[in-house]
Amino acid sequence: MKEALKEAMLYEKLDEKKVRCSLCAHRCIIKDGKRGICSVRENRDGTLYSLVYGRVISMNIDPIEKKPLFHFLPGSTSFSIATAGCNFHCQHCQNFEISQYPKEHSDIPGQYVTPETVVGAAERNGCESISYTYTEPTIFFEFAYDCARLAHEKSIKNVFVSNGYTSPEATRIIAPYLDGNNIDLKGNEDFYKNICGARLEPVKETIRLMKELGVWVEVTTLIIPDHNDSEKDLKDIAEFIKSVDPYIPWHVTQFYPTYKLTDKPRTPVKTLRRAREIGFEIGLKYVYEGNIPGEGGENTYCPDCKELLIRRFGFSIMENKVKDGRCSKCGTEIKGVWK
Repeated sequence: MKEALKEAMLYEKLDEKKVRCSLCAHRCIIKDGKRGICSVRENRDGTLYSLVYGRVISMNIDPIEKKPLFHFLPGSTSFSIATAGCNFHCQHCQNFEISQYPKEHSDIPGQYVTPETVVGAAERNGCESISYTYTEPTIFFEFAYDCARLAHEKSIKNVFVSNGYTSPEATRIIAPYLDGNNIDLKGNEDFYKNICGARLEPVKETIRLMKELGVWVEVTTLIIPDHNDSEKDLKDIAEFIKSVDPYIPWHVTQFYPTYKLTDKPRTPVKTLRRAREIGFEIGLKYVYEGNIPGEGGENTYCPDCKELLIRRFGFSIMENKVKDGRCSKCGTEIKGVWK
């Protein structure tokens, strides 16, 4: 198998053949022969390399609603790719088999493909976007960047599904080619430290900067009983989102036990309902309940006249009455990226 080796972007060389990676907020200082926290960027003799360039471990056609993006070309499909690795070690990761693999094994799995292969597959399958997802796209940034630039030339949109730990430098590089980004806002500072191995403030900074640079942003919070489900936690998240833009959609989604976090039950529906109420009480315009299809919290309503505009069941669009980005009843603009 061809080695997926490419000199990394966004790093500086230090003394004693060390390097400092500036791709994400960890800003790892990596000794010669060692890897960063993501375990897919390696210092070889003072030069930092990506070990996952083109080494795709998952490739699927998904509904855009699965990301979840509800105000971004609803009803369209997105060609979705990932490599192994992640810069977090979330105890509840649903894709831990691939996100954590490089931390637990010396090899890097995946099938080698080129950006041309990815974009060509998206074209052939009628996908209106390419999503960099399943694991953290920041850790395969070089490959995502090359794919995104090529897709941009072909008028195919690009989407990140991200933990938001992208550095400001990387954000500014990718933003001209990035059309949408669903960013997890997982909890408070203690949650990030104890559950994810990260910090909260860089995530907030990425949400602010992506929005400032014109990328369509939606935010997801997976609500875990006894970890991030208090009224204060939910109000703090909603208030932060509102401070950036009250029109950012907020997805509050149901947790189910997985990976290392199996001692908590599924999130009660009433908790998701209360989170949604909090979002609206704080002043957010679009709040959605996730992972509980058929309960009604997946639908889009006009924030002014309350008309039901997009009716969903799971990842399927049952009815869409948004016309040219506006409410079909009162004409209010519905924020998003529409056909």
